[in-house]
Amino acid sequence: MKKSTCLPIFFSILLSVQAQHKPVNENATEEARMLLDYIYSLNGRIMAGQHSYNENPSSFYDKAQKISGKAPAVWGTDFYWNGEDDPGDRIVQEAIKKHQEGAIITLMWHVGQPKHDPPFHWRESVQGEISEKEWIDLLTPGSVLYQRWATQVDQVAVHLKKLQEAKIPILWRPYHEMNGVWFWWGDKKGKNGFAKLWKQLYDRLVNHHQLNNLIWVWNANGPRDIPGDQAYDYKNYYPGQKYVDILATDVYHGDYEQKDYGQLLKLAKKKPIALGEVGQLPRTLILEAQPKWSWFMVWSNWIETANSPERVKDVYQYEKTITRDEVHSVYQH
Repeated sequence: MKKSTCLPIFFSILLSVQAQHKPVNENATEEARMLLDYIYSLNGRIMAGQHSYNENPSSFYDKAQKISGKAPAVWGTDFYWNGEDDPGDRIVQEAIKKHQEGAIITLMWHVGQPKHDPPFHWRESVQGEISEKEWIDLLTPGSVLYQRWATQVDQVAVHLKKLQEAKIPILWRPYHEMNGVWFWWGDKKGKNGFAKLWKQLYDRLVNHHQLNNLIWVWNANGPRDIPGDQAYDYKNYYPGQKYVDILATDVYHGDYEQKDYGQLLKLAKKKPIALGEVGQLPRTLILEAQPKWSWFMVWSNWIETANSPERVKDVYQYEKTITRDEVHSVYQH
């Protein structure tokens, strides 16, 4: 596969200066270090982002551009394997294309339970229950379930390595919304809970696979008390400062609570924070009151179903919103 030869000028400029903010991976690539420095430098500005499903990985990104008149600065998709074939190669090709166009790349992973083979069924696998014994087994090196988990990770690592070879840094946000009750990895508190799974994944990708192009984004969900659909306080699932570069949360229904924003900032201890997924876009008054968000990413068709064209344009035209034209203006090809 042909490697990307473009290097953003903001990377080029920063490469000449020692990175000011150390990533958690001491062997992080220069591109990853410089992207992290860029995010630290935003200083109250926010990058616009858009998610597209991997079967058509540019569809809603293009839709956001059509509605707003400007291309999102951040493009995202998902390694979720729900069809006959592994979508990884398609994702890699699109990520390289979007990088060449000037976008920043974020990738996530709706993965099925390790006891299941792909393709993964949404309700039965991604959102299915995992027993306490199965949870312990997958966190126990040498067990059958641990090995099946490792095989899952090794599969996604194949694709992440191709992006590393292409010198593309990734905002990597696996096992998201872990403080909610709806995914198999969700609502696992304590030292042997989610935090241990996160550290295990970090070790497998960074130390075993030597993937150094990843910026580690720990992405929770906005706390809420909805019976059967709860999401709990962030701190109960946080693996610690040594394993997280950026803290993010998801907000779908316009509930951009100031107390939740404050809670995440406190947990971050001056690390960047972001809106990993949103449904209804935050109004500009919210962005004024919550200026530390580094980016937002609208989830797929919610750009149309949850937002009026006027709302999209209002946020994209906000003076502190960064779109791809601004990022692209500091790219050279």
